[in-house]
Amino acid sequence: MAHDHDHSHHAGQDSQRRLAWAILLTGGFMVAEVVGGILSGSLALLADAGHMLTDTAALALAWFAARISRRPADEKRSFGYHRVQILAAFVNGLTLIAIVVWIFIEAIRRLLSPVAVMGTPMLAIAALGLVVNVVVFAILHAGDRDNLNIRGAALHVLGDLLGSVAAIVAALVILATGWMPIDPLLSVLVALLILRSAWKLTRESGHILLEGAPDELDAATLRREIPEQLEAVCNVHHVHVWSLTPGRHLVSLHAAIDEGEDRQAALVAIRTLLVERYGLDHATIQLESRHQCADAPEEGAGRQG
Repeated sequence: MAHDHDHSHHAGQDSQRRLAWAILLTGGFMVAEVVGGILSGSLALLADAGHMLTDTAALALAWFAARISRRPADEKRSFGYHRVQILAAFVNGLTLIAIVVWIFIEAIRRLLSPVAVMGTPMLAIAALGLVVNVVVFAILHAGDRDNLNIRGAALHVLGDLLGSVAAIVAALVILATGWMPIDPLLSVLVALLILRSAWKLTRESGHILLEGAPDELDAATLRREIPEQLEAVCNVHHVHVWSLTPGRHLVSLHAAIDEGEDRQAALVAIRTLLVERYGLDHATIQLESRHQCADAPEEGAGRQG
């Protein structure tokens, strides 16, 4: 447990450091991209600049969440502050979806009323933006893969990276052919790519906030397999499985055991099985006598939590 705590502490510090660098790079370049978007008249650049503005706020939120989550548990929050990172990921997912809606609306307006775009400054700023976004994405992508907060921040930056690529392609097409609709059309393509990832992030973080069962575990499996593995246990019911964070799952259950069995030994056996077979190191177990097996309610395999 001490090793897990040290690993979690180190991972938290690493996440904070990566997010701080991402904030500095993204926020610094955002100003240049806003100016460039206005001067060139490019929706692709303005959309990317607007995205980078929200990214800076999203990265700041992720940094704050990473910092708060390292606080120890207290009397009012016995599980600590780990869920703050999940909440930040959920907010970032919703923000990404809102950005996609804005890009769609603005693209339709541009298609109906075309705006002249200056290809040369658009190309220069988009190319510089691509370099910055690649660096920031690499910093975040090398972080904790199981941390939804870091994943949410990385998705924001990935959206920026794709936006920069789209702006570069649009600028080259405009310089070569003068065809202005390429700018809003590529913006819509990038928005669709962002939407897919944003929906996945929002769904995953929302599932955890609703205390849904993790994908790799379900109550039906535990109800069936624990009695199969342990002879002393005749029935398992009232099973609830949920996640504190993506890599930290919790369970509570009632276990009915045979008469005459050592209750303490049965409890230890159940805990050991939960840890070794399912990776559930935080379990709340209520032991009951065998005669209660017949009274145990039948439960479906729906939501557990």
